[in-house]
Amino acid sequence: MNIDVLDGSNYFKGLLLLIRKDRTINDREAELMKSIGRSLGLGQRFCDEAIRDILENRYITDTPPKFSSDELARKFLRDGLRLAVADNEIHELEEQWLSAVAVANGIGVDWPAAEKVAALGGALGDRFDVLDLKVR
Repeated sequence: MNIDVLDGSNYFKGLLLLIRKDRTINDREAELMKSIGRSLGLGQRFCDEAIRDILENRYITDTPPKFSSDELARKFLRDGLRLAVADNEIHELEEQWLSAVAVANGIGVDWPAAEKVAALGGALGDRFDVLDLKVR
């Protein structure tokens, strides 16, 4: 799926905002974010700095990203759930964030609840949807 630069930027930023919700970033989350950044064509240095600074950067607002299509928003939500369970649990603030993203994109507040059980059980798989995106 081809996406524009704004959608790619929102995808990365939205996932960064998600991983800071529990106020810790573990090694698995950091590695996943670096992989996601590479998939979106972002430089390694940029990704490293963004991950390092996200917990303390008070200038980044928590506004849920709005994507150009329903399909992209759903990919983001699935990847968000995969990322949220990287530490083997979904924190309440992470779940609330994903719900806010779903609402902002017209998907509905109940969406993450329907997918949460699948994510915790591993039914979503380990392959992130972002790997199928191409920033144009």
